Parts: sequence; C-alpha cells; structure tokens
Amino acid sequence: MTAPLFHLAPGALDAVEAGSRVLVDGAEGHHAATVMRLAPEEEIVLSDTRDRRAEGVVTAVGSGELTVEVRRVDVEPRPAPQLVLVQALAKDRRDVQAIESATELGVERIVPWSAERSVARWKPGREAKKHAEWVSTVRTAAKQTRRTAIPEVEALHTTAQLAERIASSADLAAVVLHETEEHTLAEALTALGLSPAGAAGGMDGTSGSEGTGGTTLQTLLLLVGPEGGISEAEISRLSEAGAGSARLGPSVLRSSTAGPAALTAVQVLLGRWDRPSADGQ
Repeated sequence: MTAPLFHLAPGALDAVEAGSRVLVDGAEGHHAATVMRLAPEEEIVLSDTRDRRAEGVVTAVGSGELTVEVRRVDVEPRPAPQLVLVQALAKDRRDVQAIESATELGVERIVPWSAERSVARWKPGREAKKHAEWVSTVRTAAKQTRRTAIPEVEALHTTAQLAERIASSADLAAVVLHETEEHTLAEALTALGLSPAGAAGGMDGTSGSEGTGGTTLQTLLLLVGPEGGISEAEISRLSEAGAGSARLGPSVLRSSTAGPAALTAVQVLLGRWDRPSADGQ
C-alpha cells in the first residue's frame, strides 16, 4: 500500500534533508495522529503543495501531532507547458465533478469560467463561498491521489477576460474544445509545435516547447464549455484572440467529462504518462 501523503505549508520543506525531523501538527497532524492513528515506524510522505516532497517514517506520536524522520527528499520538475483547465460553470455540480477528476489526472491550474450558456452562476456575494468549494475539492483530490502539488484555482473569469488573457500572453496558447470542429486535438497540438519529443525537454520548469511563432510555450489552456455548449459569438471572440479549436472524438461529451478526457489525451500525446511516477514506480 502506498504511504499516506500529508500537505504542509509552502516552504515548510525548503531546509529539510535526509535525517531531518519534521513536526506535523495542525489539521494535517490531527488527521494523521488522531484520525488515521499512524504509529511509530509507519511510512509517510510530506509535501509542500508545490514541488518538494519528503519520504520518511513516523518516530513519535502525540496529541494531534507526530514527528517524522525524513529518509529522502525529492524536488519534482515542473512540466512545460503548464496544463490549465478552463471549466465553464455547469449545473448539477458537473463542474465540480470535472475539476475533481482533472486534479486526479494531473491538471496544474484551474480557471472557473462564467460562459454565456452557463446555467449555473456564482451569484454576487457568494463568489467566495463557491470558489472555496472548488479549492476544497481540488485539495482533497490532490491528497487522495498522492500529488505533491495542489493545483491553483483562479478567480472566476468572463469570456472577455479569457480573450484578453489569450491575446496578451505571448507564451500562452489556448484550445477550445468544440464538438463541431474538424481538427482533432492531436492536430491542434501539432499546430502549436507540441509533440512528445518537444515536450520532453520542458520538464525543468524553465523552458517549454517552441510554438509556431517561435515563442517558448509555457501555458496551455484547455477550454470546456457548459452543458449548452460554447456560443458562436464566444468561439469567434476567442478565435480572434488567438485560440485554436479541436474536437474530442466522435461523441459529444458532457461538461463533466470533456475536460478530464482532454487532459488525459494531452498527457498521453505529450508523453507525460510515460515518465516515472512521483515515487519512482
């Protein structure tokens, strides 16, 4: 069984090395010591929620806390381009289902999108509560899947804000997932200069694949519309801003499925799932 993972504060592992002892307290310490009842000599993994993880064993357990002796510290490379899911708000919590699965499948950032045809809305005064729900969903999914990094959930975006972001960022590319598009996702990635070979060199967090314009590509947005689809006006506006478009197979996928499916396809097409996992297996 894989050792359980607990998330510490960013920077908490910066000075930690093999042989160091780390105190796990607070909410994570309570969960480890009181809920899971971890005992001395049990294996455990600690994460700084970004790119650093430490493997070790429990040496002492107290009330709502435990001490870990670190055996190994790893710094995970940050892949480039960074994969970002732009998920339109959807009814029946399909949007929440989508970001949960996307987190399990390796998304690195999530952008909530108030699309023209979104039935669900974040009502004024409740935006913070809805955003917090998305953050909690992502944190839980990251922990369950033993992910080192927790994807960031950005603030709610409008179509106009997305278009401005795409148009103003030279190192960013966007692909709108649309069921009537003729080009496949593989063709869209090729047009951006992305391939398994090209992506392999961009795993150190400092360089990505070179796009068609000669600019190093650092971020790739995958845009998923709501249950009613993306309007023609939105597609036109995003296209004018520089976004490409692609279809996902012969079927029309639900909003809860399209994002995770696209993310999976991109991970495979870029060869990322051919690399060793965080624990080296």
